[in-house]
Amino acid sequence: MSTRLEPCVSIDFDSSTLDEIVTKAKDWALMHGVCMRSRQNFSPDSINFAPFVLVPSAFPKKEFEKAIELQTLVNEMIHRIANNYEFLKSTLAITNTVDPFTAQLFKIYTTVQEEGVSQAIDLGLMRSDVMLGAEPEMPLSSFKLRQVEVNTIAAGFGWLGPSSGRLHRFVMQELSHGDKLQQLPENNALEALCGGMLKAWEIYNQPQAVILFIIEEITYNICDQRFHEFEIRKQNPNVRVVRRNLTQLGRGGASLDAEKKLIVDGHEVAVIYFRCGYAPDQYMSADGCEWDARLMMERSKAIKCPSISYHLAGTKKVQQVLADPGNLERIFDDPDKVARLRDVFTGLYSLDLDEEGDRAAEMAIQNPEKYVLKPQREGGGNNVYGEEASVGEVLKQLKGNPERASYILMDVIKPPLLQNWMVRPSTQPMRVDTLSELGIFGVIIGTAKEILHNSVGGHMLRTKIHTANEGGVAAGLGALDSPFLVDL
Repeated sequence: MSTRLEPCVSIDFDSSTLDEIVTKAKDWALMHGVCMRSRQNFSPDSINFAPFVLVPSAFPKKEFEKAIELQTLVNEMIHRIANNYEFLKSTLAITNTVDPFTAQLFKIYTTVQEEGVSQAIDLGLMRSDVMLGAEPEMPLSSFKLRQVEVNTIAAGFGWLGPSSGRLHRFVMQELSHGDKLQQLPENNALEALCGGMLKAWEIYNQPQAVILFIIEEITYNICDQRFHEFEIRKQNPNVRVVRRNLTQLGRGGASLDAEKKLIVDGHEVAVIYFRCGYAPDQYMSADGCEWDARLMMERSKAIKCPSISYHLAGTKKVQQVLADPGNLERIFDDPDKVARLRDVFTGLYSLDLDEEGDRAAEMAIQNPEKYVLKPQREGGGNNVYGEEASVGEVLKQLKGNPERASYILMDVIKPPLLQNWMVRPSTQPMRVDTLSELGIFGVIIGTAKEILHNSVGGHMLRTKIHTANEGGVAAGLGALDSPFLVDL
């Protein structure tokens, strides 16, 4: 029997009350940009409200504050890894032989390292995702933060995270629970992330230069991207944002001048913000023009978010290796920092073709329900879960196959369940058991020798039906949420 959290308010609505509040909430979402484009009925001229849960989800205040306090240390950890060539080289050595996508990223990385890096400044806009975890049948007070992953590229929901909190403030007031709004924490993610881009733009120190957003060929999560663009204009009306996809840039839409300035349609680029480029299918052309564009940008003087080294620092293999005894100490010589980070790590296991990898594979084959199999991918929808007996089957098929080393194994985190109403476009609201994943944003700017800025950048909460494995809202499997802080 799973441990449960109590809803923040009673959700035992009669049908007329439920219909009224859901209708109001949908309209509020549509009128305030809490929206996405439909994948099923795509049109550039229309949007749907993004899936959301009706009331905010209870979350332990102590663990939320711990996640906030830890974020600047997570930022520093990624920054140190990204600036440690030997660590990345040794950590990804085997992965590069079995995962062509990571190998291609690493090839760009080594090419630029050997040529000499043109831009010493890195901008990191990242998101550390955590869940509450404990041993089975433990009381709520035993649940602690467990890190799921750190996203260093296209860390989305800087708009949808705060806007879902605003939606829930409206709903709580409509339900006559305005007295509880102080338990919904302030969320400045959009302002903080866009402020980070503008700080990098100022450091570049070219008033006419633009910020370049690298986008998908078709952008479904349009509001989350556009509100970043609008916020940049709001904070500094003199800064222009240009949006291009990798194919456009690789087919002549960008060039480097003699000084390695990146030029797009006559505009010098100060900052490149990647919302695309994290998945193999985003480099789709037979002639490799998208890879040419990525290399060109990496060679340029523009400040990258992320640089190729930051991208590699966010791979699953790096996460797994950091969890091994002694490896975090290669990054930090401060025992307190090491202890604070290790406190949120969960069980992570190598699947390299060696004795250690064989032991981990056999462990998962025997108890597949306890583990998740993770490839070196971002963007949701890539993991293999044991509850469908898939983990064991995949690992049996990969026995003796070098491809096994392109995965890592991770303990399944089982957070407490919470009942809520799930609201999705074109379907009736469903009262379901849910579980949640908290994301904390971070902003860091620095060089290999110096950190110039390091801050927390707000938060987001995603919630899914407890029987769903993947929880991405953009991937169509989760729902927007916001934390309602409680003392356990």
